[in-house]
Formats: sequence, structure tokens, C-alpha cells
Amino acid sequence: MLFRQLIDFDTRTYTYLLADERRRQAILIDPVMGQVERDLNILNELGLQLKYVVETGIHGDHVSSGAMLRAETDAEIVVPKGAVVEGADIFIDHGEALFFGLLAIEARLIPGRTEGNAMYITSDLSFAFTGSSLLIRDLCRLDHPDSDPRKLWRSIQDNVLSLPDYTLLYPGRDHMGVTVTSVAEERRHNPYFKGSPTEQEFLYRLQARMLPPREEVDEVQAQNRVYHDKGQIQSGRPSEAWAPIERSVVGVPEVTVEWVFDSPGNYRLIDVRSLDEYRGPLGHIEGSELVPLGTLESQIVSWDRDERYVVVCRSGGRSGRAAMLMEEKGFNNVVSMAGGMNRWNALQYPTK
Repeated sequence: MLFRQLIDFDTRTYTYLLADERRRQAILIDPVMGQVERDLNILNELGLQLKYVVETGIHGDHVSSGAMLRAETDAEIVVPKGAVVEGADIFIDHGEALFFGLLAIEARLIPGRTEGNAMYITSDLSFAFTGSSLLIRDLCRLDHPDSDPRKLWRSIQDNVLSLPDYTLLYPGRDHMGVTVTSVAEERRHNPYFKGSPTEQEFLYRLQARMLPPREEVDEVQAQNRVYHDKGQIQSGRPSEAWAPIERSVVGVPEVTVEWVFDSPGNYRLIDVRSLDEYRGPLGHIEGSELVPLGTLESQIVSWDRDERYVVVCRSGGRSGRAAMLMEEKGFNNVVSMAGGMNRWNALQYPTK
């Protein structure tokens, strides 16, 4: 089996490429918006046909690129049974298999984080892909509307920790840069499971957790609940005359960082990051207005819908969502700055 672990450094999430080297059929597990070109290049370089885009759940840490990959390759989108999404091709159930070439992975539903989560296991039990439900020495957040810690406890016990000690566990993300763990390691070192705690002891351990605000998680999950078809992805309004606007493959109106730097004062510059980010190492652009994404919808009620707006964030993901939201609310001249402050700093443009 051909195997690659791919990293999106902005979201610290992992995408997994598995392929049958003889039949040249492949699957991608949890692909990330912004990495479509990378993923398609790897498929082309290795001479692989993408058969399935496989999701472990409705993500809150990144926007899926599943719809774009389907539009480019005609692959089918696979989501766990119980996930509340529109536009997927296959809702896979517990114990069902996905075949690519002569290889297969088995789905195991692991409700708890949400009702619609799954892990995928290779037929020889050597690899398991746990998504966000079980992380390396950590656990998913359990404050979603349909989270159930007791269900997660049973799911992990029955489906993950019941695997052989040698099974390698590949998570959906890791913020410390660790790429893989094993069943034996998580039994021994994961603070929520080491020492074989009872269900009640597990619940006590959860009570001590501190979680970051979930506003952005909600926004990302909302993006992931719809997989647009090919026609919707390729559609978009013509570029407006006031700026050299180009539409991304999902319809986000974008301008380059270079254009923003060369064309000051022709628009309102809206930064949708948090206050800490605005004041942080990347700095902010002189003249920009701080309007955190979670407050944007309430703020724009009183704004002029015919005025020109350029929206900025760290890398372009949040600003893209903000631009799309503003268009939905009737704003006629709004664009996202592609690449965000990461790109602005890479070009060594001045910041405040």
C-alpha cells in the first residue's frame, strides 16, 4: 500500500493518502481547503486515480476541500452515517468497507464527539485513522450540541483501545507536531485513558479541561455541512471593475496581497481576526478596522452595502468566509485578501 501523511500547517490538520500501487486507485482522508493543488499534484505525479474523498466527521478545525476534489476528479465523497450534511455521495455505516483497487478500509462509527463520527482501519489492522475523536495524548472537545462523553467513552473502548497494541493511530490533527501514536502508547500515556479508568473516572478527568472559545468551530462546521456540486463550485459573478477580483474554485471573491499594498485608501480594510492576533506577531495593516469574525454579522447591519470592502485574516480562510457572508447579506463590492497576513509578512510589507 502506498501511504502519505500530508500536513496543513495553518490548521495543524492531517490529510492521508492511501493507494493501491498496482491498480493505481487512491483515497484521501480528511482533505483540507487550500491544499487542493498540492493534493492534485501528488495524485498526478504518482499516476493515481482518486476514487473516494473520505471524511471522519464534520470538522470544526478546517474546511473540507471534498467538493473541489470531487469536481476535479469525479471521486465520491464519503461521510459517516449520522453526519448531518448535504451533498455527500455515500453515508457509510459501521462495519462497511471501502475498496480501492485490491485494498480496503473498514469504517467504525465512533459517536461521542458528535453523532456523525467514524474511524477507518486498514484490513490488516496496522493503521487506524481516528480523525478528531482521539488525538495524540489528548481528546476531542465535547461541547458540540450533540456531544455525549459517555458515548465517546464506549466508542473509544470498543473500537480503538480494543485494537492490537501494535496498531498505529493517525489523528486528524496535532498542535505539537507529533504525527503518529499507537494503541499501546495511548493506553499508557493518554491522560484520559491511562491506568484503565472506569467510565466515571473518565468523566471526572474531563471536568478539569479548559477549552478555547468555540465561535470559530461553529463557523467552520457550518461550512462543512454542505458539499456543493460541480456546477455550483465553478459558478461566480464576473469580476468587478474596482479591483482585479478573481473567484476561487468555491466562489470566494479574492484580490492579491500585492494589489492591497499598491492600492491603499480605495476601500475599507476589515480585519476579522481576534484581538490577540491583531496585536500579535503578524501585526496588522495600518488603517485596518478590527471586527472579529464572530461579531461580523451583527456589525454589518449598519454598513453601506455599496461601499468597497477588503477583508483580511491570518491566511485567507476566515476572510473568505466573511466575504461570502457579506455577499449573502447584499454587499456588492467585497473581496478577501488571498494569503492573509502570512503572505503580507512574507513579502515584508509594513505592519503596525
